[in-house]
Amino acid sequence: MNILDKIVRDKRKEVDLRKSLIPIKQLEQSVLFNREAHSLAIKLKTSTSGIIAEHKIRSPSKSVINQNLNVQDVASGYEQAGVCGMSVLTDGKYFGGALDDLLLARASCNMPLLRKEFIIDSYQIIEAKAYGADAILLIAAILTQKEIKVFSELAKSLKLDVLLEVHNEEELHKSLMPSLDLLGVNNRNLKTFNVNLETSKRLSELIPNDFVKVSESGISSVEAIKELQPYGYKGFLIGENFMKTDNPGQSALKFINEL
Repeated sequence: MNILDKIVRDKRKEVDLRKSLIPIKQLEQSVLFNREAHSLAIKLKTSTSGIIAEHKIRSPSKSVINQNLNVQDVASGYEQAGVCGMSVLTDGKYFGGALDDLLLARASCNMPLLRKEFIIDSYQIIEAKAYGADAILLIAAILTQKEIKVFSELAKSLKLDVLLEVHNEEELHKSLMPSLDLLGVNNRNLKTFNVNLETSKRLSELIPNDFVKVSESGISSVEAIKELQPYGYKGFLIGENFMKTDNPGQSALKFINEL
């Protein structure tokens, strides 16, 4: 079993438990459920930097990245730095995140928030809306074409942006549909965890221009972004690079200024 299979297996159990504890009706009554979402896609289209900065405490490939930061400081620091949006990891077991991190980030900033999660059930999309997300991530590697369609259409009905992540041509071809806003190419092979920016370059010409192109993973330098911009990428997801410092907001600001 590769790491992705393990995560999905555990996620199914976790979601079943959550569904039994908090019914959908209760999520729909959340204070944040009817708030007007901020579009991440629109923000990226009009930005010069395109940075989506991440809040990530640990990962299966790097173990602990930084446990000394609280999500409110990270969110307000990123917003002051002028990033386009913030990706909040809500998986607990493998990434040290929590749904409450989304809530705390929402209370601390006004920028678009992406719920970064292994979504395998419609319930998680309703949860994302209830906890203040503006966008959700769907991972093509763990979903069928039908699931991508059902989940993305549900997200659109809730006025959430949808970022779909692919790793190769096969995933890209099964995934292209009008209910997506952003197409993310993950440069990390989720089976081996190796990172290669060539993946973004190779797949860029296969992505229609109707979608905002986002490059994810392994982007740790200004040079990497300058290398990818000519391929039509408007968004760049940066996680560990900022999070491994004492002040992610400061690091993001320095990075954007250099860019």
